[in-house]
Amino acid sequence: MADNIETVAVKGWAWDIATDIYFPPDFDESKVYPTIVSGHPTGSCKAQTSGNVYGSALAQAGFVVAAFDASFQGDSGGDPRSVEDPGFRTSDFSFVIDYLVNLPYVDADNIGVLAICGGAGYGVAATKIDRRIKALGTVVGSNVGRLMREGFSQYDPMGMLEAVAAQRTAEARGQAQVINDLLPPSVDAAKQAGITDIDIVEATEYYKTPRGQAPGGKTSFNFARQAALADWDAYDRVEVFLTQPLCIVIGDKVGAFASQRLSMELYGRAASKDKQLVVVEGASHYDLYDQPGPTGVALDNLVPFYRKHLG
Repeated sequence: MADNIETVAVKGWAWDIATDIYFPPDFDESKVYPTIVSGHPTGSCKAQTSGNVYGSALAQAGFVVAAFDASFQGDSGGDPRSVEDPGFRTSDFSFVIDYLVNLPYVDADNIGVLAICGGAGYGVAATKIDRRIKALGTVVGSNVGRLMREGFSQYDPMGMLEAVAAQRTAEARGQAQVINDLLPPSVDAAKQAGITDIDIVEATEYYKTPRGQAPGGKTSFNFARQAALADWDAYDRVEVFLTQPLCIVIGDKVGAFASQRLSMELYGRAASKDKQLVVVEGASHYDLYDQPGPTGVALDNLVPFYRKHLG
């Protein structure tokens, strides 16, 4: 264990899920700790905001935190790479919990989830069906299935599905994969392309500069494997199945990735009896990834939320 972090290999479907476990200060393996599973944004990895910012801070607050790389992404297994599949990404949470409940220092009755941006949709989907999850927190949560039917497909999901089908056939016949980067290569390139949306510009500044760059953060979709997202919705039947306590954190600056609109929708629809919506004034989507002021406000709300509901 180095610097209170241990990297482990969690058994998934047929490959390992790379997971960093963050430990509280003065960790004592003979004690039992409430534990949080932290899910990263779409096209991101555990070395970015889900681990190094929120995972580290929650561990400092006394929790064991498991930040993992999604299947087909980062240091986790799965082939082909850069697949963003909602079924696999949802089940990753439960595989990580399977691992955690066998650790003597994890309180198996007090496991929560934190998930960020697109990862929050998968956190919602996992929490609906895995009753071992006792509390859910989201930060700038989005619903990638909804975005795929909207801006990610240029509001033409059927046209996108036709193109995906053609590409999958081409690859089956030996042609090369198409891996699409979700972002411009640099902030300057975004400006030259006339891109002004705050979410796209700030995402580029985060992911394409030393501020947020990490080897596993590819910000890419494998085009031939993205069809499943067009028919998926993270919020399907949340009125029935999402009953656990819920804490939703967003900024008040509106951008293309729609975390304000989609998070507010989740807040309104979820069956949770104990739910709270935290709006961080003056904060953008990407301010809540790593900027000390906004993330500090988020944690000032998330830490007591988890302490209340995870014991």
